[in-house]
Amino acid sequence: MTLGFDLFWSFRSPYSYLLTGRLVDLARDYDVAVNVRVVTPIAVRQPEFFAHADPLWAPYLMRDTYRTAQFLGLPFQWPNPDPVVMDFATRTYPKEQPYIHRLTRLGQLAAERGQGLAFIEEVSRLIWSGQVTGWHEGDHLAEAAARAGCDLAEMDAVLAAEGERLAAAIAESEVAQRAGGHYGVPLMVYAGEPFFGQDRLDQLIWRMRRDGLERRA
Repeated sequence: MTLGFDLFWSFRSPYSYLLTGRLVDLARDYDVAVNVRVVTPIAVRQPEFFAHADPLWAPYLMRDTYRTAQFLGLPFQWPNPDPVVMDFATRTYPKEQPYIHRLTRLGQLAAERGQGLAFIEEVSRLIWSGQVTGWHEGDHLAEAAARAGCDLAEMDAVLAAEGERLAAAIAESEVAQRAGGHYGVPLMVYAGEPFFGQDRLDQLIWRMRRDGLERRA
């Protein structure tokens, strides 16, 4: 019996990137379906969120993400440009964002086509690994999409024609995310139980094994 869970995921989340490769391995090795539900980062949904964060929050985030990447053996660098543009003087996020809405809608479209997990893996590696300069320039994004089996030019044409529909679908996922039990990412919701954070994957697998999770033949 195939088990499945919802994955609430963001292109601006380093922890989402740090988890995704292990989810790809899980879906490859076990009879499990990962339902990718890409959401808008909280910095865009609640632009004041980080302005009120404790001053220790950001330094710890940086230390922990680099440490976690080293622990997992993954290349990691804070992206330039950041998928979400920030006003550093005010620690707020302008309403006009040049990257994140396109990325999120592309992720939604890929998920609708059954290519969500492959797409977010390739594009998040492009953005967060630091292995290319200017992830948003040239053919980098198109090549990452192609590795996931997607045609970026064709997808962008769909975005131009169906942008409002895709935005509405993303908004539905954001409602479902909170209903699932948390507002952050990565969030995995299995059988009504939330597992928040890249460090909860082992507990998710443990729970699914209790329900009969099987290895693929």
